[in-house]
Amino acid sequence: MFIGVDWGGTKIEIVALDEAGNELLRERRPTPRGDYQGCLATVRALVDEAEGQLGTGALVGIGIPGSLDPTTGLGKGGSSTWINGQPVAEDLHRVLDRPLRIVNDADCFAASEAIDGAGVAYRVVFGVILASGAGAGVAIDGKAHHGPNNSAGDWGHNPLPYASAEEQPGDDCYCGKRGCMETWVSGYSFARDYVRGGGERDLLPADIAERMREGEPAAVAAWERYVDRVGRGLSVVVNSLDPDVFVLGGGMSNIPELEEQLPAAIARWTFSPVFITPVVRSVHGDSSGVRGAAWLWRDQ
Repeated sequence: MFIGVDWGGTKIEIVALDEAGNELLRERRPTPRGDYQGCLATVRALVDEAEGQLGTGALVGIGIPGSLDPTTGLGKGGSSTWINGQPVAEDLHRVLDRPLRIVNDADCFAASEAIDGAGVAYRVVFGVILASGAGAGVAIDGKAHHGPNNSAGDWGHNPLPYASAEEQPGDDCYCGKRGCMETWVSGYSFARDYVRGGGERDLLPADIAERMREGEPAAVAAWERYVDRVGRGLSVVVNSLDPDVFVLGGGMSNIPELEEQLPAAIARWTFSPVFITPVVRSVHGDSSGVRGAAWLWRDQ
């Protein structure tokens, strides 16, 4: 049996899978935001309860909202900033008292979709997560690819390509830089840009998308800017990696127009005059990452 834990910024989720990928158990709890020790306690409680209910121990993989410094094991680059600088690997091994596999949550997402999701027919999968933040993971031959710095797929912290004068220098990012892709293409950033363009405050991205469909000028303009910015960002991925497929996840991927319009937006900015890469939504939705965490032990 494999257990996956998705330690996310808003939820901590657990799933248990058998060797065929059948789901045996699933549960999620709100993330104790800003409370590192509380997050560790939640992870331990979920694993203990799952093994108690199923009556057996399991191999455990964990996706974290950041990555591990390969030289120290400390958390780095986490949008859940309270993990940064913490001995995440050491503490998780201590509270769970077993061998673990711990990787970035976006890498888990990409691996999940490569193994039995929307990327199963492709060798190189670039999994794009557009949610409260913006990130990505890379899977090659069904396995997450991290790189020597544990930084593969950190697309959300590249600058917005081909930025106009109006887009410079961009908003501050939690990483300490300005104008990162995350500050332009997260769900929060989409809503903020809509307000800046004259739209109503305190609307969810799905509400703005509905207004876009109804033809509201501010919503239409915000959506067009959003798709163009995502397209610009992913054009650089094509120029540098040229993956076999883009798989979209996160809340913004639930707006169907994104999947429909993004290929043309990417093609507009790529160096190559040819862009035939499929752009598809994830099969497993917001539960894909937790499945990928379980699959970290698949080919042990």
